[in-house]
Amino acid sequence: MSAQSKTQVSPFSPLMFGPLKLRNRFIKAGANEGMTPDGMPTKALLQHHRDIAAGGVGMTTVAYGAVSPEGRTFKHQFHMSNEVIPHLRALTDAVHAEGAAACLQITHGGSFTMLKPAHGYPKSASSGFNAFGFLQGILWQTQMQVADMERVAAEFARAAQLAREAGFDAVEIHMGHGYLLNQFLSPLSNKRKDGYGGSVEARTRFPALVLRRVKDAVGQNMAVSCKINQTDAARGGIDPQQAAVTAQVLQAEGADLLTLSGGHNMYSPWALFGSAMPIADMKAQTKGLARIGPWALGLQQPKDLQFRELYFLESARLIRQAVSMPLALVGGVKSLAAAQQVMQEGFEAIALARALIHDSSFVNKLQLGSLHQSACNSCNGCVMGIYDPNGVRCVFNPPNDPQLSRVLAGD
Repeated sequence: MSAQSKTQVSPFSPLMFGPLKLRNRFIKAGANEGMTPDGMPTKALLQHHRDIAAGGVGMTTVAYGAVSPEGRTFKHQFHMSNEVIPHLRALTDAVHAEGAAACLQITHGGSFTMLKPAHGYPKSASSGFNAFGFLQGILWQTQMQVADMERVAAEFARAAQLAREAGFDAVEIHMGHGYLLNQFLSPLSNKRKDGYGGSVEARTRFPALVLRRVKDAVGQNMAVSCKINQTDAARGGIDPQQAAVTAQVLQAEGADLLTLSGGHNMYSPWALFGSAMPIADMKAQTKGLARIGPWALGLQQPKDLQFRELYFLESARLIRQAVSMPLALVGGVKSLAAAQQVMQEGFEAIALARALIHDSSFVNKLQLGSLHQSACNSCNGCVMGIYDPNGVRCVFNPPNDPQLSRVLAGD
């Protein structure tokens, strides 16, 4: 357990991890904003994160910066390139002006993508049937070779360097939720018989390489964190005991912070949110074979699923005991009492999203004492914002300004 857990720490106290100091312990978790409709950051994306920064968080995380065009999961996501830098710089300048730090989540979808490669099939930990791709007409996936891993690790490093040029204070390497690095970590998808499959340590080998390359590229100048699954919440997937071993490997490789999340986009998306998915809305957004996805989700999703705050706390305790490095806990924090409990349990930071989508000033209101509990009801209607041309929003709030989604952030 960390030294900080021996005494009561306020969630409003500063936090230092790596070379970065935050004004408090609240971090806006990376959550797809749907605000890059043409693959470029827009004014809507800038406004979204500026509002959250002004609302009091210590750091806000821009979600899903693909490390390459092939790393995208949707056509309307952006990928790191020289062309996006001025627009991301406008965003980070706006966040910094409000007193918060800015983090960019960098990731690669692997075989979890709606985009067909120009040649062959999407690459993943193992070859074979592509369950998600099947819904998009992409039936197969190809096992990555060592040369592929080296290339993708270099793409992560280059993405981190571009993030630094764009003014970000930190990068978060996404290793969870069924994306490429999780495809290596999870026994649900990693069936390899070589040195990258089998034991937890072997399955962590490629994600650890990515972390090493990113640390070598920017580790002296910006904080480098990793988002991992404590559990895939699916039979045969990652469990907390395995995640604790991965956390130890990533600590040894120099990660400055781990964000502890869970759930899998394909097998258990409800577990990411601790509450039921809006299946009817999802059905309305899908076409063709993709309609099978919401239908299957409706069959798999637990019928008695009830939201509770800190729904990942029990599994996170095991990881807290395994490592001494700073940890940020995800899990539906919606009250001051829950934030304080995260501190009491010995975690260094609170990562949250839905309460901030509902009310960007949530943290300031908690600190001022004008609010003790978020009015977010965990309906997950905001999740559908990734399909909305105007981006994510709380369905109980007014619509986003459509004009902002048509103007680049740096213009």
